[in-house]
Amino acid sequence: MATGGGFLAPSAAAQTGTAQAVDFPTRCIPPPISGLPPINGTTTGEITVDNAAPRVGDEVTVTYTVAKPAAGNPVDLALPADIMTPTGTVALGGAQSGSVSVAGPKKNPPVPGKAPFPPFSMTGTFTVTAPGSITLSPGDYNIHTSYIMELDTPCTVTDPPAPVSRTIVATEQPGANERSIQLGTASGGPGDEVTVTGAKFTPLADVTVAGRAGPAETGDRVTVKASATGTFSTRLAVADKATTGVVAYEGTVWNDAKGAGPAAYTVVDDTPVPPDSQKLSTAITAGTLSMTQAGDTVRLTSVDFGKGGAATGDLHTVTVKDFRGGPAGWSLTGKVTDFTGPGGKIDAGRLSWTPACTTEAGSPSTCAAGSAGVVGTAGATLASTPDAALSGGEFTAGAEVSLDVPAFTAPGAYSGVLTLTLT
Repeated sequence: MATGGGFLAPSAAAQTGTAQAVDFPTRCIPPPISGLPPINGTTTGEITVDNAAPRVGDEVTVTYTVAKPAAGNPVDLALPADIMTPTGTVALGGAQSGSVSVAGPKKNPPVPGKAPFPPFSMTGTFTVTAPGSITLSPGDYNIHTSYIMELDTPCTVTDPPAPVSRTIVATEQPGANERSIQLGTASGGPGDEVTVTGAKFTPLADVTVAGRAGPAETGDRVTVKASATGTFSTRLAVADKATTGVVAYEGTVWNDAKGAGPAAYTVVDDTPVPPDSQKLSTAITAGTLSMTQAGDTVRLTSVDFGKGGAATGDLHTVTVKDFRGGPAGWSLTGKVTDFTGPGGKIDAGRLSWTPACTTEAGSPSTCAAGSAGVVGTAGATLASTPDAALSGGEFTAGAEVSLDVPAFTAPGAYSGVLTLTLT
């Protein structure tokens, strides 16, 4: 951060996540009625948070304490208690940019004439939108006094941004598993090799590729290392005639969060027909996994400026058809963008939902609704079905949605895009 005298690095305390009081040059403008010139002084400020290790979508409460204001009572008249109302901003940097508006209560001890203003604290909140280290620096502040007249003393950071006072480290919400596998062929004779390709695995991870007979693994398996981009390709010899699918997962033991599949595979029994016999056979053609939506626009309820609150509505019904006929279940997930409008944006992390899912009678699988909670940019599960020896069917999913609108969001229309992904 450039200052008048050169470069200031964040303090060790700020870098390691401990709140640190910092000094920074400030220019304060006394009320015109005082007849005083601008004050070029030094402010001591400190930033604290209620959550130093949030996840994307979490709301963090920020407290900006001005331990030593650069300005003071500009007149000889003593100011009584509880007539000062501070407001200000906290600058965000690193993984997330922008600023946080903060405000303090109308509370102060008496201030003698021409005495320095006393310390004060201001609080505000922001929603984490990106993973990584997020720095917080003191920003501009204003001291409003309500005594005889309404007066303001604005103080600005001379060479913004001020030094970093606090650093927090944000992580992603547990999101949908996007790992996937594909087979070069859907069937083969006993002992034949099938080409298995995978994508979106952890780069350079050891991946186990194995056959499955329903929910149980067979002895057919091979280990391969994922590439630097998380892909792999290998060949698996499938000898077990009971095999119904192939899975791939990181490590040596199946893990839902780090696995993909099963992808349907059939071992064709080529046992010779006994003498004087005829072997009768047919084929069941596998279909696809698909989804349709009853509509593409949802209008949420309106909220009042100054009050804010929940803007609510219902997603259009989503119909999922799983006609693959294999052992693999499915997962329907959603991610949402920030809501943009004339006053800027409403963070995606303010949208939450309560999912629901219904299974059509006769379906081999039973769907489960995802957990109620934040959707955000990291995403959440709307509905899913488990892996099973035979899975499939027809399902309908939906959700009640609620957008938590801040009280003083600028009037106007705001919109975001919810994207659903079926895997």
